[in-house]
Amino acid sequence: MAKVETMSISEKLDILNRSYVLEDAGDIEGATRLVRSVPMPPYLAMTAKKTMGADFLIQGGWNLSEAEAEFGADWLSK
Repeated sequence: MAKVETMSISEKLDILNRSYVLEDAGDIEGATRLVRSVPMPPYLAMTAKKTMGADFLIQGGWNLSEAEAEFGADWLSK
């Protein structure tokens, strides 16, 4: 299995803080894009898959790299 680049907590918080600045400036799309670039924790990704479906995650453009590393590359189609 390929090594996954991990994002530090500090990096995640920096991105989220930048998204708040964009949101305050009225750029909701930009803020949303930034939030979705932060890897979704695997337990949240699995919960979202079970409650909203795989299409929600795929079409939403969420960063699922941590879930893929934990559950395998094909976890959304299982």
